[in-house]
Amino acid sequence: MNTIRSFNYWALAFIAGICIASFNTAEAAKFGFGKKKDKPTMEEQIKAAMERFKEKDPSLEKRFKESVGYAIFPKVYKAGIGFGGAIGNGQVIEKGKHVGDTSLKQATVGFQLGGQAYSEVIFFHDQKALDTFKSGNFEFGAQVSAVAADAGASDDASFDQGMMVFTVEIGGLMYEATVGGQKFSYKEVK
Repeated sequence: MNTIRSFNYWALAFIAGICIASFNTAEAAKFGFGKKKDKPTMEEQIKAAMERFKEKDPSLEKRFKESVGYAIFPKVYKAGIGFGGAIGNGQVIEKGKHVGDTSLKQATVGFQLGGQAYSEVIFFHDQKALDTFKSGNFEFGAQVSAVAADAGASDDASFDQGMMVFTVEIGGLMYEATVGGQKFSYKEVK
């Protein structure tokens, strides 16, 4: 079992490397790669991601303010050639306060080609949905899909089991875009 788990982590790392390598130097600088001192903090990355979401769909401002909480991943890297995966780190915000750190992993099989980076936000409609996510090992079912943030998209979106997912592309090109099968970990901050 540990061999399979180890393989999965190495496969995700390899896929993330392909995704990162698919961007040119100018795009890499935009994502904060380069010299270590130039890399923005997680808080700066989250602030920039929130601005990207609000720029694409101004009505998301209301979702950020009115939701019980949200999990935001400023940069999710996804790549695949037949087999693929995605990885990303983020924070869980509850009632405007950073309450925990989260990470996502996704392994996919099927028709897919390319690499991309995107931001993802999961809004929680009620405390039950947020507590379910914070339980530690939450996973989206295969049928879950995200709404691409675009002007007015959040007005027509609805919560599914107390959660609503939005994505906004940062860069790259990939044929295939789903969030089904994503697994999340959660660690409370003190």
